[in-house]
Amino acid sequence: MSDTIVVHSRRAVTRAWLLTPVDQRDPSLDLVDCVVVALGTDRLARADDKLPVPGDTDRRGWWGDLDAAGIRDGWPIGTRLWLLQRVTITGPEARQGSTVARAEDYTREALQPFVQKGVASRLSVVGERMSIEGIDVKAVLYRGPLPSIELRYATLWNGVRG
Repeated sequence: MSDTIVVHSRRAVTRAWLLTPVDQRDPSLDLVDCVVVALGTDRLARADDKLPVPGDTDRRGWWGDLDAAGIRDGWPIGTRLWLLQRVTITGPEARQGSTVARAEDYTREALQPFVQKGVASRLSVVGERMSIEGIDVKAVLYRGPLPSIELRYATLWNGVRG
């Protein structure tokens, strides 16, 4: 059994709740909830990241990550997908590289701790340009013999606003 989640850039999450035969919430969805938090939280931008708004100094991030090393053994929460909020979607030939590849990298970065900490056995991330202004990133977390958890992160771009 797998659960499909769609997370939009406006942080709306839709999914069908999977229930057990006795109408209880499926406990396998706990991992899905954790992944929604990982993909729905803005991770602190690196010092060398180009921020989406020129002149902005807010690198975002979650305040709880200040003590992440002591609390969660250095597992920062969130994704840097927010850095792509105002960029033009480019191909691999562009100087800054492929926007789809960056979206895949940011998604992988947010979910890789699940594999490193043994919560999942492996991770697959594939991005695809869906339209002139849209990229979908599909992430699948595998849990050994347990059913996989499949998620689709749909992010919309409006291009660079002047």
